[in-house]
Amino acid sequence: MVIPVPEAESNIAYYESLYPGDFRMPKQLIHIQPFSLDTEQPDYDLDSEDETFVNKLKKKMDVGALQFEEMIDRLEKGSGQQPVSLQEAKLLLKEDDELIKEVFEYWSRTRKACQSGSLIPVVKQEKRDGSSTSDPYVAFRRRTEKMQTRKNRKNDEASYEKMLKLRRDLSRAVTILEMIKRREKSKRELLHLTLEIVEKRYM
Repeated sequence: MVIPVPEAESNIAYYESLYPGDFRMPKQLIHIQPFSLDTEQPDYDLDSEDETFVNKLKKKMDVGALQFEEMIDRLEKGSGQQPVSLQEAKLLLKEDDELIKEVFEYWSRTRKACQSGSLIPVVKQEKRDGSSTSDPYVAFRRRTEKMQTRKNRKNDEASYEKMLKLRRDLSRAVTILEMIKRREKSKRELLHLTLEIVEKRYM
């Protein structure tokens, strides 16, 4: 079996009429996808008291509403049941020490005055001892009667505790990375200062 293949011709008279040489790619056919991702917004939202505090703080130092929300959000997510200390807050936040101290003191006062214990709204879940069975605002209650479930899809309390342990370990890893970042930044500043001292002595 032979497949017929046409022979190539080099001198064709009507080639220029079929393929003119002044072709330009139109701009509307070129699409460029943006590479930058949207920044993650903090879960904490300002209220009227926060706006008053931020406006008063703006007179002394440079701080914005979104920056304040991110700082409070980091403090809340880094605290859990126990609020973080001032030294731990300096590791979590990347701003100046004076700004961190002002925001930390305001956050501590607001958190102590809050009855729920957290400034970010969370879903109220059932307590381990079962004392919250009569609370109508508790979500995701346990069933009083046991249902027959598949063995390969069993989601027991041990798996839940493992996930809590994993979350705690990841939070500690984030804190350690923040501390390492702060240490390397201090090392770099020390190196620059040492270089400046050597240059001054040389001069």
